[in-house]
Amino acid sequence: MRAAVLETQGQPLRLCDDVEIEDPRPGQVRVRVSHCGVCHSDLSIVDGAFPSPVPVVLGHEAAGIIDAVGPDVTDLEPGDPVVLTPCPPCGTCYFCVRGEPSVCVNVIGISTNAFPDGHTGLSRGGERVYRGVNVAAFAEYVVTQATGAVKIPRGVPLDVACVVGCAVQTGVGSVFNTAQVVEGSTVLVMGLGGVGLSVVQGARVAGAERILASDPVSDRREAAKAMGATDLLDPSAEDVVARSREITGVGVDYAFETAGRADLIQTGVAATRNGGTITAVGAPPIQESIQIGPAAAFVISGKRLLGTVLGGSNSLREIPRLVGLWQAGRLDLDALVTARRPLAQINEALDDLRASRGIRTVLEIASDA
Repeated sequence: MRAAVLETQGQPLRLCDDVEIEDPRPGQVRVRVSHCGVCHSDLSIVDGAFPSPVPVVLGHEAAGIIDAVGPDVTDLEPGDPVVLTPCPPCGTCYFCVRGEPSVCVNVIGISTNAFPDGHTGLSRGGERVYRGVNVAAFAEYVVTQATGAVKIPRGVPLDVACVVGCAVQTGVGSVFNTAQVVEGSTVLVMGLGGVGLSVVQGARVAGAERILASDPVSDRREAAKAMGATDLLDPSAEDVVARSREITGVGVDYAFETAGRADLIQTGVAATRNGGTITAVGAPPIQESIQIGPAAAFVISGKRLLGTVLGGSNSLREIPRLVGLWQAGRLDLDALVTARRPLAQINEALDDLRASRGIRTVLEIASDA
């Protein structure tokens, strides 16, 4: 099959037509990929902010059509439209049975770029190719666990539905599942890419009274306003902590860091009121750390600092729910997609992301899927 392969971190991806993909094993399905969004986590691996084995096929925010099913798969069949997820819940591990499927044992593939048993199902010239971020969707086909492909209604455009797989599931999920934002609250969102704008929308749906949206890019701030933000902050020109306290009087009830920067997590801690909640949604470079001090002051503040993977979502429930909210007009997915490119322009799409041009670029892998 054709796939965009990262052979060396720090170098452009290479389009290859000779990547081999296995038939689905028991409990797996093969999906013909239609569209795939380009996420900052992919860029972090390309640029070396996250270490990764190579060669690797990246791409994890995708939608497509079931092409084949392995033995024991009964709830999916060829022809079903699906959204892929990087966190396929097994349903039986320690975490799943405690209602924490976003940290299921299957999620280890996000860091190992392989299935839990170590195989990847991908090769090239006899050499193993890794499945980046647990999906590997910058390619014509994907093999994944059956729970990694979530069926959606026929007729939902796949070039829009694909962003639910990561950006929307992560952003809205962090509001609904992780922070559990309550009606009438105040919310600060730092970083207004696809995930951050999804947090803004999730906070609006949850009934937040004030939604403060912070990003140095003016177009993204205006997009946040259109999606429900009530107050726009330019962190390059104003003090986000001071403005948050000025607007709310005491600090925000909830702060979300979505840009993947450790210093913004600390900003969130400072901008949040006593008893408030800070949710770290983005993934900072591996060498960055956060420092909270003095420790005693943090303890007596009663603040909660939470991490989240994919917004704490059970994808089997969350993806249909989010698609339903879009169908009902309560979420704007279309506005998140600001560019569409063919797979051959993957490196140009990554350049757009580096330069903060637009919000989400979606790659057209097989538009006739």
